[in-house]
Amino acid sequence: MKTTLNISEDLISTAMILSGRKTKTETVAEALQEYIRVKKIEKLLEQEGKLRFDGLWETARHER
Repeated sequence: MKTTLNISEDLISTAMILSGRKTKTETVAEALQEYIRVKKIEKLLEQEGKLRFDGLWETARHER
């Protein structure tokens, strides 16, 4: 999908150097994938202490 973005040249150049990617497209795709990965991890961490688990870990592990 072709999309037009207004990204500062300094920002994209720095990202390309740090990522080692050769094209702007590869750089932006990698940055978006990393952003999504981090946000998913943050959402999981928000659940810490909110999930209730009844039973023993060893028992549940072997019941699969």
